[in-house]
Amino acid sequence: DIPTGIPVHLELASMTNRELMSSIVHQVFPAVTSLGLNEQELLFLSQSASGPHSSLSSWNGVPDVGMVSDILFWILKEHGRSKSRASDLTRIHFHTLAYHILATVDGHWANQLAAVAAGARMAGTQACATETINASRVSLRAPREFMTSHSEAGSRIVVNPNKPVVEWHREGISFHFTPVLVCKDPIRTVGLGDAISAEGLFYSEVHPHY
Repeated sequence: DIPTGIPVHLELASMTNRELMSSIVHQVFPAVTSLGLNEQELLFLSQSASGPHSSLSSWNGVPDVGMVSDILFWILKEHGRSKSRASDLTRIHFHTLAYHILATVDGHWANQLAAVAAGARMAGTQACATETINASRVSLRAPREFMTSHSEAGSRIVVNPNKPVVEWHREGISFHFTPVLVCKDPIRTVGLGDAISAEGLFYSEVHPHY
């Protein structure tokens, strides 16, 4: 019932039914513009729809950035907007405890750097229940260097603390990575993923293509 031209964001939640997840991927994804998910939802999605790294049973510690990037790329390439596919999906905001990645199809979104940084800032302030980031109450758990892909010859990225948001591109899709300053003693975690995605959307600029 939503009028054509209004972007729709879908925030995924934990699931255990692979058939349901597979049907969401094939039937719901093409009807939404933006997607938000965490590491459990991302891996289960890939397992349910035979995506990259689907043989992995679970993440071991901090999710590997290159593997996450491969799955995000696959989602947008296989189920996102393209010249040959009638899909509205052009944006994915991935959030895990240590870092966030915003993946977007080129030409549809702007201000991604500010958007992903704002989502990461929200994670630190919301969890610690503070107005701003309190350096004494947070820690950095993101990888200091990583590969951008394991499915193809990705590049090695070394995170620069003075310019923490890292950008790379792959076949018409842009990736923006940022570390998260993780609250050491969290107070508010309920709805944290929703708050992160909402803050990222608030700073995002969508370019309608209708």
